[in-house]
Amino acid sequence: MEFIDNMTAMDLMRSEKMSYIQLIIPIESAYRAVSYLGELGLLQFQDLNADNSPFQRTFVNQVKRCGEMSRKLRFFKDQISKAGIVSLEHPVMQPDIELEELEIQLTEHEHELIEMNFNGEQLWQTYSELLEFKMVLDKAGSFLLLEKNHHVVVEERELEESLNSNREHIETASLLEKEMGPSISDQSGVNYISGIICKSKVVIFERMLFRATRGNMLFNQAPVDEEIVDPVTSEKEVKIVFMVHFSGEQAKIKILRICEAFHANCYPVPEDVTKQQQLTREVFSRLSDLEATLDAGIRQRNKVLSSIDYNLTKWANMVRREKGIYDTLNMLNFDVTKKCLVGEGWCPIFARPKIQEALQRATYDSNSQVGIIFHVMDAAESPPTYFRTNHFTNAFQEIVDAYGVARYQEANPAVYTVITFPFLFAVMFGDWGHGICLLIGALVLIAQESKLSKKKLGSFMEMLFGGRYVLLLMAVFSIYGGLIYNEFFSIPFHIFGESAYKCRDGNCSDAHSIGLVKYRDPYPFGIDPSWRGSRTELPFLNSLKMKMSILLGVVQMNLGIILSYLNARFYGSSLDIRYQFIPQMIFLNSLFGYLSLLIIIKWCTGSQADLYHVMIYMFLSPTGDLGEDELFWGQGPLQVTLLLLALVAVPWMLFPKPFILRKLHTERFEGRTYGKLGTSEMDIEEQPDSAWTRRQHHEDFNFSEVFVHQMIHSIEFVLGAVSNTASYLRLWALSLAHSELSTVFYEKVLLLAWSYDSLIVKLVGFAVFAFATAFILLMMETLSAFLHALRLHWVEFQNKFYHGDGYKFRPFSFASLEEED
Repeated sequence: MEFIDNMTAMDLMRSEKMSYIQLIIPIESAYRAVSYLGELGLLQFQDLNADNSPFQRTFVNQVKRCGEMSRKLRFFKDQISKAGIVSLEHPVMQPDIELEELEIQLTEHEHELIEMNFNGEQLWQTYSELLEFKMVLDKAGSFLLLEKNHHVVVEERELEESLNSNREHIETASLLEKEMGPSISDQSGVNYISGIICKSKVVIFERMLFRATRGNMLFNQAPVDEEIVDPVTSEKEVKIVFMVHFSGEQAKIKILRICEAFHANCYPVPEDVTKQQQLTREVFSRLSDLEATLDAGIRQRNKVLSSIDYNLTKWANMVRREKGIYDTLNMLNFDVTKKCLVGEGWCPIFARPKIQEALQRATYDSNSQVGIIFHVMDAAESPPTYFRTNHFTNAFQEIVDAYGVARYQEANPAVYTVITFPFLFAVMFGDWGHGICLLIGALVLIAQESKLSKKKLGSFMEMLFGGRYVLLLMAVFSIYGGLIYNEFFSIPFHIFGESAYKCRDGNCSDAHSIGLVKYRDPYPFGIDPSWRGSRTELPFLNSLKMKMSILLGVVQMNLGIILSYLNARFYGSSLDIRYQFIPQMIFLNSLFGYLSLLIIIKWCTGSQADLYHVMIYMFLSPTGDLGEDELFWGQGPLQVTLLLLALVAVPWMLFPKPFILRKLHTERFEGRTYGKLGTSEMDIEEQPDSAWTRRQHHEDFNFSEVFVHQMIHSIEFVLGAVSNTASYLRLWALSLAHSELSTVFYEKVLLLAWSYDSLIVKLVGFAVFAFATAFILLMMETLSAFLHALRLHWVEFQNKFYHGDGYKFRPFSFASLEEED
């Protein structure tokens, strides 16, 4: 025990020791003090104004200003992104500016950009309208030209009919007949409206016009050759130029209203060809002028955005820091009488000298006459959990924290997860060919670490990059596991020497039926390659991997129980050692530890004993004769002893601890039911052993609740010992599935394709094999093995000792603010 106590503590084994401190900061040095603490990033402030709303805090106006500046910076960022300006890392050469000056600059830039955007939108709208007008002039002019040519052909017949017709006939004739002659159209008041409309609306638009005019209209349409920008929606659309011929003022009003409802833009087109040509020239001239103006405006706007982009990162960091400082100051309690701020928070013990040094520097730099008071206090609540990690250990710590953050000073599973997680993954994924592929991917990510860490990655790529060192160890252990299994893309190799087996005859005709003959010492490392393809390959590998899974599971579960002992010893809980650790070790090893011993003895002796039969009849007939299943002398009495110990361990876990806790609690408050009568309410508050306080403590202990909790914990462990051991058989199942899948893809795809003489078939077969290897074996199987290894650590391993009910240490740090952004 003294050896364990004198061992040097590991950095990751337990979280950093924390202390609760109080700061009394003069108002004139508060800003600098919080700023320096933010650069240090080792103090987690407590919110002393949690009952106040954000608008009732001291520095609410400064927070609003920073929020407004953040909004402007986001506006600039969106404008830069829309303009397609590539943001580059610029060396910041300009000197730092004050927050007030920055606020003025941001306001000026915002007004300038808003004005530019407004003017640009107006110019673009005018440009789009003129472009539509040009399209309408082209298409509508052709409509009028076709009608004029048609009128010349039928002029004599139409003139004769019009002279012989009376006034009543002219008024009731159809519009189509009226449109046949221009002279009659002029006399009868036939007009036309031309414009442009979205193609998707043209059918309904024509139908609505027909119904509104009761058929007294002529509708011509022509598609526009290219997509044009709508002046209103500013979106590219396929449009149709239309021309509606009608008669009467009422019809004109209806048609204009329908055009407005369908967002059809109407443009006047003169009937005279000369005027059309003149108007077209004017439109082309104005379009050219607008294009030059728009280009100049875009260049000027891009120039302004580029100048903003040059300092955008610097400004964003500055505003983010200012907002973080004032948010933190709002968590401090403002003492009006003493003109100081009172803050409290958690910090690691090793950081206290650094914090004091930063506070002294803040006092000196702010020219304050009064120093900042640094005071260590006692806290009622549990401290936060803080582990100092690096790039390598951070990913493994995140795997553990995803289950639950460790309780303060609790044994950290991440110390062991660094090795056990990739090892159990490799047991399921053992193939040194696939492991080399994973290793290449991990090395590429690590080689590009400095470049990728500065880029904004997608969710999948960010997760992959964050776990690059996990992937590295998974690959290394997979190569090791593949060498043990002797599988390279499911192909065995004689890497470590010759096989220990040979054929019975020269042509090896009976190798897959009768079997091979052993003629030399066993294969030095891993599985003998001659097992591949033999008639006993599958039974041998099943037996090996299943027993190996049980051994690994029992070892890891025992490690979890040993860590529960280290936790109990660290917290000074002798009850947990006597009534949890000892009976749990006895129960687990009396059953499954004994099974592991039988497996090892069977491997060493080569016995043919049936371990299923041994374990079943250990419960059904403990005193029965083992017969051929006896592996060593004294096995029968040992089994009876172990079974009795397992039965005794269950009540040992269940009953003593709750009753001992009740006895200790009763003895603690025995004879102290009544306290000294206080003379005032203040006396009651000041007496820690007052009757009211003792009664509150006495009511905190609920025996039934403690007993039920212990009963649940005991039943969970007993049942979990069985189910968790069975759960480790997933190592065997996934390892077998991975090996068989690799074999199927190799034999039924690659070798089958290679047996053909056609080069195309070989290439197709190799492509299918490569695709299956990359996406099924290297992606899906990797993810599957990863998740199963994760489950074995979270459930089977960590539930033996890990509470995971703590909370993370989240200090005020400028670095973390930038990461969150």
